[in-house]
Amino acid sequence: MNIDTLLENCDAVLITSPHNLQYFSGFAGGEGFCLLSSSSKTIFVDSRYTVEAESECIGFEVIEFGGGNLFELITEQLNKISAKVICYEDLYLTVATFNRMKEKLDGMSFLPLGDKADVIRSVKTDAEIALLREAERIGYMAFEQVLPMIRLGMTENDLAAELEYQMRKLGASGNAFDTIAISGKKTAMPHGRPDGKRLEYGDFVTMDFGCLYKGYCSDMTRTVVMGEASPKQIEVYNTVLAAQLEGLKAIKAGIVAKDADYAARRIIEEAGYGSCFGHSLGHGVGMLIHEQPNLSPRSETVLVPNMIVTCEPGIYIPGFGGVRIEDMVVVKENGCENLTYSTKELIICG
Repeated sequence: MNIDTLLENCDAVLITSPHNLQYFSGFAGGEGFCLLSSSSKTIFVDSRYTVEAESECIGFEVIEFGGGNLFELITEQLNKISAKVICYEDLYLTVATFNRMKEKLDGMSFLPLGDKADVIRSVKTDAEIALLREAERIGYMAFEQVLPMIRLGMTENDLAAELEYQMRKLGASGNAFDTIAISGKKTAMPHGRPDGKRLEYGDFVTMDFGCLYKGYCSDMTRTVVMGEASPKQIEVYNTVLAAQLEGLKAIKAGIVAKDADYAARRIIEEAGYGSCFGHSLGHGVGMLIHEQPNLSPRSETVLVPNMIVTCEPGIYIPGFGGVRIEDMVVVKENGCENLTYSTKELIICG
């Protein structure tokens, strides 16, 4: 893996966030420090993770710390490579840890890494795409398993639990984020939380869920109706679907992210619901559920091949309800590859 971008203007980079630890070293234990330079790669872990790090961090020197000697060991390693300027993960490191690090690594200069690691991670390798494809497959297969279970009187909590259980059965190691399974007027809240509310006749039901698979996330959203859809529900749903399809058509290498957002947003605005779509069209997905790029109305990021992004327009009407439809796609030269195969036609349940 090329780390030259990380090492611009510094002698070494200290990686501390769990996702970047795994990305740059292979270590999935989540707790440790990774020191990268042009001449050496070192990972520091305590005794709980030594064996794991030795098996996962190919090409790294594994140094075990304990008894409060972590920064002494890091200092020794920095002195070996004559490092004077260190980049650190300012987006993820706590102030307390940073202050302690500055105190212990006396004589070193510190530069914030900013979003350099995030930019590197935004373009996926073929191996990463394969893992993300499998993670998304688990998600939509879980949805297919749960669809026949959705019935009147079922609680939102039960629905969320079924989605999570099915993803686990299909091979997920956990949830990518807290499952959203909400119904009725609550669907006007984009990130509403499930509770003991029961699914009622005529309710919209929005399910936004994803799993973790070998460190990578999936993300999809579907909205269904219980029993029968009203004319207004059908209108709102079809408007969101038309916007989502336009967004998918727009996503390709070379497009500016805000232009992809506008392609979908224009459909919703022309239907008179512009004020009811407050979030971005989508976001990058990888080891974190929200990564670069952001497909927002202000984003100047130019999409490139092998970015993985969501396309998830929505309409949210307080006192009525809302609809969101979300797929996860791979950016290609002349379009995008959709990794989410579940139907997007309005489904009647119950």
